[in-house]
Amino acid sequence: MTNMTSYDAIVVGSGAGGAAAAYRLASAGLRIAILEKGPALPRDASTLDFAKVVHESSFKSKEVWRDGAGRSFAPEEHFNLGGKTKWYGAALLRFGRHEFAADEGHRCLAWPFGYDEIAPYYDEAEQLLGVRTFDTEPDLAHILARIQARSSGWRTEPMQMGLHPTIRDNRLEATRFDGFASVADLKSDAETAFLSKLRGRDNVEILGGTAVADLLGSPTNPLRITGVQLSDGRTLHANAVVLAAGALHSPRLLQRYLRSIDNGARLPIADVAGRYLKLHLLTAVVALTSSRKSDLIRKTTLLLNDTLPHSSIQPLGFDGELIGTLIPGIVPRPLAREMGERAYGFFLQTEDGSHTANRVIDGGRRRDDVPTLDYDAQRNAPALAEHLKLIAQFRMALVRAGTLAFSQRIGLAGTAHACGTLVTGSDPCRSAVDPTGRVHGLDALYVADGSVLPRSSRVNPSLTIYAWALRLADRLAPKLIEAAAPAEVTLA
Repeated sequence: MTNMTSYDAIVVGSGAGGAAAAYRLASAGLRIAILEKGPALPRDASTLDFAKVVHESSFKSKEVWRDGAGRSFAPEEHFNLGGKTKWYGAALLRFGRHEFAADEGHRCLAWPFGYDEIAPYYDEAEQLLGVRTFDTEPDLAHILARIQARSSGWRTEPMQMGLHPTIRDNRLEATRFDGFASVADLKSDAETAFLSKLRGRDNVEILGGTAVADLLGSPTNPLRITGVQLSDGRTLHANAVVLAAGALHSPRLLQRYLRSIDNGARLPIADVAGRYLKLHLLTAVVALTSSRKSDLIRKTTLLLNDTLPHSSIQPLGFDGELIGTLIPGIVPRPLAREMGERAYGFFLQTEDGSHTANRVIDGGRRRDDVPTLDYDAQRNAPALAEHLKLIAQFRMALVRAGTLAFSQRIGLAGTAHACGTLVTGSDPCRSAVDPTGRVHGLDALYVADGSVLPRSSRVNPSLTIYAWALRLADRLAPKLIEAAAPAEVTLA
């Protein structure tokens, strides 16, 4: 399909939510346009190049934001076909059954439905993504055994991973999947698992390097979305628009549109859009030992503690060169690299609560206006207290296991797990999106990305975003098929 300007659905964004929703809608025979702000990534192995990815940040967005205090920074966002999933660490874990309910003590919102509603879509997403587990490798097994022998309460579970079963045969890919983009398609990202199945279909158009500037509404009914305007001035029309630009970007498009229409600011959605931002509280911990490490994948086992019910620990899939970058800058780099060869990295994460003041605010249209990411972990005191306890307990467990450990908090720029800014719920005054994915108060506008998640669980949200998007598209497709069907003519 080429040069079309009218579709059954326009999907804005090609990450987990956008790719899964587009796949399901296109499979129903609908005409779909997938718009991605960035281009497809190169296939020349530069996405596995340590200098380009880590030191030069060649593939990260340079978009400038402000924090709540007005200080400038650049969130670690990626604009490319497949979105963040090209770079993520391939952890594809389900939320727990209890994590669909509210947790008032931890300030967590409830989902508008329970685990059983989304379970079939978890099943399907896992199958499409080729989710599997890998055996714990020797170095990690040794560390975990010593932790469990010397500190009580720690238990392990296999990590559900979106990695090809033969990845260990490719040493570079096996040591560069966490934070790097696969060239050999050995990681189950949104492009590999979903978009690749849509290429060549005459009902699908994938437009890379295409930024959306605005949502468009009907001239006679601005509460009905009819398409999008691109940053180059072109307009595309559709019977539905599905926002999947990510939790930092989808709410900005909605905020911008509400400002542009009469009475838009009076809709309940205007006060909700962008609020309830969740990032996870994140810390990297490095465990230094006396022996060189030879594990390849590393990221195979989840570590949990029932005294820390909103937290989890997973190994970083980092080799010695990458772990060396986490060692404090005061250490000379050659020595840091040598220390990294004898170290294991761990990723500690705690679910944060949902606070209305933690929010994304669009910057407006002037060249000197930039968006704001107003987030303060202090606003969710119970979560912060648990995370600090997690760090302390795990570092002590590592010391007892015979390692020297130090930690480094992930700052505000670490937005890989951002969600919640267009939260789903049944109450249009307290949520942005209804349980089917439609934006409260607006017709034909849906949200398929992590913006909708009321809770982020204690694990990575990617699999839940895929599952939500498949469920949304299942409910949207029949409506679009009906809208596309020619009207029956009754002869007198």
